[in-house]
Amino acid sequence: MNPSAATAAPRPIDIALLTSVFIIAACGLLYELAAGALASYLLGDSVLQFSTVIGTYLFAMGVGSWLSRYFDRQLPAHFLRIELLVALVGGALPAVLFLANAYVPSAFRVLLYGMVLLVGTLVGLEIPLVMRILKRNVRFKEVVSQVLTFDYLGALAVSMAFPLLLVPHLGLVRTGLLFGFMNAAVAVWALWLFRHELRRLRAHALACVAVMLVLLAGVWGAEHITRFAEDKFYQDSIVISSASPYQRIVVTSGRAGHRLYLNGNLQFAEHDEYRYHEALVHPAMAAHGNPKRVAVLGGGDGMAVREILKYPGVESVTLVELDPAMTRLFSENPILRRLNGDALTNPKVRIVNTDAFQWLQEGQDTFDVIVVDFPDPTNFAIGKLYTSSFYALLDQRLAASGYAVVQTTSPLVARKSFWTVVNTIKSVGLTARPYHAHVPSFGEWGFVIASRRPWRLPDALPPGLRFLDAASLPLLFDFPRDMARVDTEVNRLSNQVLVHTYEREWGVVH
Repeated sequence: MNPSAATAAPRPIDIALLTSVFIIAACGLLYELAAGALASYLLGDSVLQFSTVIGTYLFAMGVGSWLSRYFDRQLPAHFLRIELLVALVGGALPAVLFLANAYVPSAFRVLLYGMVLLVGTLVGLEIPLVMRILKRNVRFKEVVSQVLTFDYLGALAVSMAFPLLLVPHLGLVRTGLLFGFMNAAVAVWALWLFRHELRRLRAHALACVAVMLVLLAGVWGAEHITRFAEDKFYQDSIVISSASPYQRIVVTSGRAGHRLYLNGNLQFAEHDEYRYHEALVHPAMAAHGNPKRVAVLGGGDGMAVREILKYPGVESVTLVELDPAMTRLFSENPILRRLNGDALTNPKVRIVNTDAFQWLQEGQDTFDVIVVDFPDPTNFAIGKLYTSSFYALLDQRLAASGYAVVQTTSPLVARKSFWTVVNTIKSVGLTARPYHAHVPSFGEWGFVIASRRPWRLPDALPPGLRFLDAASLPLLFDFPRDMARVDTEVNRLSNQVLVHTYEREWGVVH
């Protein structure tokens, strides 16, 4: 190597290659994030899925880096071909996995980890090849520092953009295809930069054009791909679909009316949701006697708020919902506003889009009734909202005579999970009064009233209820033998036993 080359200013070709490193890193991390997000959407337990996907991906990158030692000649040609393969496989990853989940769900896990291994191996090959190409003109020490700098910058850029911009505005399928197109663009750039070194230039050019056309067609048809997969998965026709940084929101319409799904899990069905929401709200609200200040944690669909507003004496309702996409949809969409009776636009209602755990920690206000309507504890992020730490915070925000009510999964299907929640509430010094109701879409479903004073049967219920009345209410608190109390551990932040118990019990059913 010429000593003067060590201090020479970077050539345009070197700048172009370093820019390619930035794009390569961004694309590689995006495919990793997309695989993790899809796994958590469709398989649940986001911590487990992201951990295993990231671990598999990093292992595959190591394999790719090791394999790069066998590429000795025609490095630009190898780099170009690898870019095209990454563009095709990585770009198509979300679309292929969505379709696999809908049509061959038994093969989803194998395909998921197979594609992660393949993409990771290809991405692991990219950087070593770029470094060896750059080393022709730059000292090794400078090559390493420059490549790693651009690599980390690309990773930072996409890690910020993925949850905040890309998924909410483009969706996973279109985002994957768009970044595949960016990988293909790097291949085209390499074709131009190394046109004098490449053998079979015409064949490489045709491959670049073919890959870019395939990806462009995919971007154009991304919405059709998503709908095609989801129509098969959900059976009923999809009338609303939206992706937020937190979840995939889908509303379907069929013979039984509208249904809401979050990450593929049914949240309510129009034909029987009134049974669930009446059972959730009224035993606590009516028993209080004169609730004025009410909070709802979760429940961004507004159905619980609708039931709360049936009490004229209520002065304010604070709805704490993490996902602004949920409250926006159920505040603005005419179909969804009809379902919740325009509850979220009522002047008594204040919407706070934040994490409920954090909201309990930071606030000082107390409430007469707090309705806790979170999804089931399918992962550790939700499981923390069922821990003794959470219920201790809940206690602090309850007025002295207040009641909190918690939706608590099925005491029939997930008997131990249900009683784990009951025992966890009792562990912080609150009384816990469990009850259950039959909701056809879910089966037997459970709830717990938590308070400092004993719960008593209310004297009356609001008029116009479709499910509950004074005569049937006591029956909800009677547990037959197959749902009777069992001994359980307390669910703490340090152990999260509920998530494991829930997964084990519901996994048998599914």
